[in-house]
Amino acid sequence: MILAGGSGSRLLPLTRVTNKHLLPVYDRPMIYYPIEQLAGAGIDRIMIVTGGNHAGEFLRLLGNGSAFGLRHLDYAYQEGVGGIADALGLTEWFAGGEPIAVMLGDNIFEFSVAPIVRRFLDSPAGARIVLTEVDNPGSYGIAVMEDGQLVRVVEKPKDPPSRLAVTGLYLYDAGVFDLLKGLTPSARGELEITDVNNLYLKKGLLRYDTMPGYWADCGESIRMLQRAAELVAERGANKPMPAERKL
Repeated sequence: MILAGGSGSRLLPLTRVTNKHLLPVYDRPMIYYPIEQLAGAGIDRIMIVTGGNHAGEFLRLLGNGSAFGLRHLDYAYQEGVGGIADALGLTEWFAGGEPIAVMLGDNIFEFSVAPIVRRFLDSPAGARIVLTEVDNPGSYGIAVMEDGQLVRVVEKPKDPPSRLAVTGLYLYDAGVFDLLKGLTPSARGELEITDVNNLYLKKGLLRYDTMPGYWADCGESIRMLQRAAELVAERGANKPMPAERKL
């Protein structure tokens, strides 16, 4: 699943007449990067969850996904802004009782996530998240580490306990949908993916990897959108993992 909804308010006025995931990042639309990333990890069926007034533009741009080597590309529409966990709930029928990869449509990684996906599929019980160091940890879900172990994830902390941010790639077993049904909205009125991750953590079923290279959250600000284009131009995207970091 690729989440490509949201209002894109942090990228106004660029998003006044289009969905933010259709904006260009260097030489192609933003949404191409997560599709290419998941396709490169061997995933051949993808559902894009979007919303707002520009949902039809994805179909015109992407069609059935054959240009990316996909077996099929499905679409779902999210009413309102309910958060990542709410969007994930729309994909239960699509998952069909199998593990699911969830990726945010505005995230770009320098390196391929294929080794991480393979590690999860080798033992697809529980969940796996991907961490990376950031300079602005108050803007993300942040890992709380004790004695080298992940003990909790805190959402957008005012006093960040670390600089390790949870990136926009999540791997879950089929049990995630039962957990979603027990969630209650946060103070923001959304079902939080951080709550899902902490539930898996309490069960001892959450694992994590740390990602080398850059990670760009293109929806964070216009400056980050510009910086993402610069990074892609200078260093590429979705490259094979360095040999010394093979997972």
